[in-house]
Amino acid sequence: MASSPSVLLSSPPPTAKDGSRFIDSNYLQKQSHVPANFKWPEEDAASAQEELNAPVVDLEGFFNGDVVATENAAKLIRSSCLRHGFFQVTNHRVDADLIQLAYDHVDDFFNLPIEEKIKVQRRPGSPYGYSGAHMDRFSSNLPWKETFSFAFQDGPEKTVADYFKFTISKDFEQTGLVYQKYSEAMHSLSLSIMELLAIGLGVDRMLYREFFEDAVSIMRTNLYPTCQEPNLSLGTGPHCDPNALTILHQDLVGGLDVFVDNKWHKVRPVLGALVINIGDVFAALSNGIYRSCLHRAAVNSHKERRSLVFFMCPRADKVVKPAEELVRKGEGGTRKFPDFTWSDLLEFTQNHYRVNETTLENFTDWFLSADRSNFKPTHFKTSH
Repeated sequence: MASSPSVLLSSPPPTAKDGSRFIDSNYLQKQSHVPANFKWPEEDAASAQEELNAPVVDLEGFFNGDVVATENAAKLIRSSCLRHGFFQVTNHRVDADLIQLAYDHVDDFFNLPIEEKIKVQRRPGSPYGYSGAHMDRFSSNLPWKETFSFAFQDGPEKTVADYFKFTISKDFEQTGLVYQKYSEAMHSLSLSIMELLAIGLGVDRMLYREFFEDAVSIMRTNLYPTCQEPNLSLGTGPHCDPNALTILHQDLVGGLDVFVDNKWHKVRPVLGALVINIGDVFAALSNGIYRSCLHRAAVNSHKERRSLVFFMCPRADKVVKPAEELVRKGEGGTRKFPDFTWSDLLEFTQNHYRVNETTLENFTDWFLSADRSNFKPTHFKTSH
């Protein structure tokens, strides 16, 4: 994994009181040219020309107990997961006012002075906290964004609300309550989608719902500032999410791209819809039958973009393994991936490897390696 002892920039970034240098969106959007460490290879950053024709699945019938509508929804989801692992949902029962309220609070944190934001900076090996362009982890191909991530677990303890109130400040108590409610809604929706994924795979309908009921998930807010040379940089580089299921709400600015049929496709924002994509954990649970979604985030020169992302993850010690009937359906009736836990995969992605489209294959090599400290990837990114 690349480290970031220094970052080469066209002009000095802001300096915190302790002398450390950090980059946030205020700094990035003032750059007339993309700094060298924010430039991506042409094959990764080239603009998508076509729009993705992915299913928009209406969940109304599922929630009303309509058997035929539920089967039809599961079939639509199955077709997309076999091909690229991406779809959108409407009538998802997440209150539109709650979504808007969550957006209203996005800037409350990102507009803080850098000295305040870095008080909750993401620590090495942890997926939680503030990150400005991932400077704390990498030195090249930096993403044109800043993020703030925090943990969520369903239960009587209000983990998100308490985190905002006691870790940031009492001034963020209301923000914490909003994101607590939003995370609860995302967790509930994730469990419902898990039922539809199970139906599509032909396993027990409650298999994945029960597996993820005690999930410890990650909630993230993203801010992508404007970029004067958007064809040279990316808000997020090409990758598959390592978690099980991702629920994204993107504003109407747009910028999400999905890689299908050997080319990038734009995802047009659908008013009222939520974006769903399959991650590596669920690909492993399906024994590779369902595909992790390869995607990226583009930037633009005219308007900032914001998004809300919920990453459903298993509890850290849960063993990820496919149902036996899915193994029998696989190629040659064999397992594609070893048993592992989320904590195993998280250690790999936080300490040893930068996520991309071959994370799961390289994790498997690392996990089975006799000498993990000298691991060298054998699976490489596909050419775009």
